[in-house]
Amino acid sequence: MKAVPSGIIVLLVLLGNLLGSMPLYAAEQELGAERSVMQMYVDNLHPGWNLGNTFDAPAGETTWGNPKTTKKLIEAIAANGFRSIRIPVTWDRRIGPAPDYKIDPAFMDRIAEVVQWSLDAGMYVMLNMHHDSNWIFHMGRDYDEIIARYSAVWEQIAEYFKDYPLTVMFEALNEPRFSDDWGEDRPEFFEYIDALYTRFHSIVRQSGGNNDVRPLVFSTMTASPTEARLQKLAETMDKLDDTNIIATIHYYGYYPFSVNMAGATKFDNDVRLDIVGAFERAHRIFVSRGIPVIIGEFGLLGFDKHVNTIQRGEMLKFFEYVTYYAQEKEMPLMLWDNGQHFQRRQLEWNDEGLYNVIMVTGGRSSYTNSDSIFLRSGQEIKNRSLLLELNGNELVSITLGDQPLTEGTDYTLTNRYLTFSASFLKELVEEAGSKHGTIASLTCHFSHGAPWDIYVIQHDLPVLHDTEGRTGRFRIPTDFNGDLLATMESVYTDGGNAGPADWTSYKEFNAAFRPDYEGSYIEITPAFFKETRDGEILLRMHFWSGSIIEYYLEKEGAVVVGKSTQ
Repeated sequence: MKAVPSGIIVLLVLLGNLLGSMPLYAAEQELGAERSVMQMYVDNLHPGWNLGNTFDAPAGETTWGNPKTTKKLIEAIAANGFRSIRIPVTWDRRIGPAPDYKIDPAFMDRIAEVVQWSLDAGMYVMLNMHHDSNWIFHMGRDYDEIIARYSAVWEQIAEYFKDYPLTVMFEALNEPRFSDDWGEDRPEFFEYIDALYTRFHSIVRQSGGNNDVRPLVFSTMTASPTEARLQKLAETMDKLDDTNIIATIHYYGYYPFSVNMAGATKFDNDVRLDIVGAFERAHRIFVSRGIPVIIGEFGLLGFDKHVNTIQRGEMLKFFEYVTYYAQEKEMPLMLWDNGQHFQRRQLEWNDEGLYNVIMVTGGRSSYTNSDSIFLRSGQEIKNRSLLLELNGNELVSITLGDQPLTEGTDYTLTNRYLTFSASFLKELVEEAGSKHGTIASLTCHFSHGAPWDIYVIQHDLPVLHDTEGRTGRFRIPTDFNGDLLATMESVYTDGGNAGPADWTSYKEFNAAFRPDYEGSYIEITPAFFKETRDGEILLRMHFWSGSIIEYYLEKEGAVVVGKSTQ
């Protein structure tokens, strides 16, 4: 039988005290089974939350728009059911000159204060180097200086936190990269990462205290789950030959869907297969071999511009499937939140539906193929059916506010189709009168998982008006009439796609264009015009009701004339 390293026994004892009774027989198994101790550790991290845009802001804790972190905030995160917290920290600008590269003591103490609040709240903590990847980026030019600085920073962090409990993890570096091309896989890049990680591992393990067995976290290059980057990290971790190490990746989804471009407005099979591929690769290369994986950040890239970039129902389906499949593959998730999800002043969620979905464990949530029923003003109202994906659950009830709907009268469920009766929908319309927009919000309740909202929307055909403007500020006056914009196509009338990313006619939501429903206009952004030539451009506005409205732009220099086809 293989001899058990002393470090694993220490970790078992400490984890046993932390987690309750721990089966010590695991320490008597082969290497792969020994690593299952770390898997048990990682199992306790889900769900996790990122304190984003805070200490990772190089200029100061509040400079990226969030308030100063308080003990109440940390306690609220724990009270909301999060079991772990990732604290991204950018040490740059808090580091003194060579050769000591001394970290500002006040800043170190402030980080320690938040770490301790998190521990007191019962959470696991992941502490990292975050946007320091920006100076490490230049390793090909300043190799020795960067190794020295990186080493000095980790020597100080390791020394400061060496006696902290094992519920504190160290993450070597966030999303390491050495090129402006995030997809470039040059051999020397992997050599740089290997050198950094080898140095980090040696520093921490030799620093004393609990650091000889402290869980250490290593990211793939750019935290990407591609085959090559996962395999290269596996090579480094195999070389380290340490049972207390963890791999980490980040996941922001199938790119066109994640930013809403190229017509990828819906959670479809392409989006689903991207999730499956990424998580399957990480599981095969690491988890199946006894090395745990943490998805240290997850979300959608479109959130960087606005949370409405991806339609809400499609967004919720994405988060539902990511949450489900990550748990299937034994990988805990840590939500990236730079302030757009949990309101740090009010201590409440911007979208309770999102929160409900990501907190589901032991199964899946249910949903319909669309979360909206559009009813055109003046048209005959008929029964409306939605395909219901139960995902192993049962529909318990549907409510309108506090009032339950009556099955057989208001709705029926037959062969996975949820049908709302014409008579019920007529009642809603009659009560709403001529109002456009959402006239009712129906909530489906299931035997397991999160509730699902269905919005009944009364609308008319949107109208886009003639206008003139300039490329720096161009807005199309729009009567939305209750409808909602899904995407926009842009082509030159003499041929070819117009605007950024001209490989597709469908432009990026909230980047090339954005609707303002309160202001009654659609803005065509300066970024769009920056990548267009003079001439006539045809826009096709696609709305969620199914309506498509064409609109023409005539661009000459900085002057733009908009012409309606209505």
